[in-house]
Amino acid sequence: MTSMTQQLEESTQFLKDQGIESGAVGIILGTGLGDLVEHLVIEKEIAFDAMPHVPEATVEYHSGKLIYGTLNSKKVLVFQGRFHLYEGYNFFEITYPVRILHALGVQKLILSNAAGAVNLDFNKGEIMLIEDHINLQGGSPLAEKGTDAIGNRFVDMSEPYCPVMTQTAKTIASEDDITLHSGVYAAVVGPQLETKAEYRYLKIIGADAVGMSTVPEVIVANQLEMDCIAFSVLTDVCDPNNLKPIDIPDIMAMAKKAEQSLIILVKKIISSL
Repeated sequence: MTSMTQQLEESTQFLKDQGIESGAVGIILGTGLGDLVEHLVIEKEIAFDAMPHVPEATVEYHSGKLIYGTLNSKKVLVFQGRFHLYEGYNFFEITYPVRILHALGVQKLILSNAAGAVNLDFNKGEIMLIEDHINLQGGSPLAEKGTDAIGNRFVDMSEPYCPVMTQTAKTIASEDDITLHSGVYAAVVGPQLETKAEYRYLKIIGADAVGMSTVPEVIVANQLEMDCIAFSVLTDVCDPNNLKPIDIPDIMAMAKKAEQSLIILVKKIISSL
């Protein structure tokens, strides 16, 4: 059986052989940031299924490729699409892109996701800067054999999101008149959405938004001592007293509504690094 470190070495060497250099900014695109690639000067695109040991993206709204290029004169490595527990992958598989990015010399990581607004002061179509999180996914990417060979297993999570990058995001939002909330993101397994009782529970424990990704990737980024920042595009309002059936077209429309503001934030954050 191939070890974690051996898998990582093989994946990394494959990408280096493709001409991908180290030192780029890493980006993992979820819902709400797909059009960012239109702003890149692309040097190389590699499908996930062409890379050794990388899972296949199965979610309809997630592309499955790694893009290497330049954004605002900075080298970037972009995973266009991500992996989730609800696709049947394990924690090692869904966080594998973060380990690849680190092995390629990435020290700064930007992530995005779609989330429901538990905080009823937030509106759909707006953006939340994640300043803390709650892991409700029933496990950890560090609780697997071999992870201690890649980094410290007992990772401090007192400040999982880079305070310098988060403050930069707030300053940019203020200067560009972008509505940017700050809050706590709760990660659940999914893929079903929450019940009224579950939304009430999430509010009681301090969540401002809820989604199905990001937290495992941030845990691994902290294990690897990477600076990271994450944004949630708020696609629906989770009011247990006025809960309506899920409307996928409306969710995608809200993601699109927030996308241009999020692209402005990300481009200017990258320029500041």
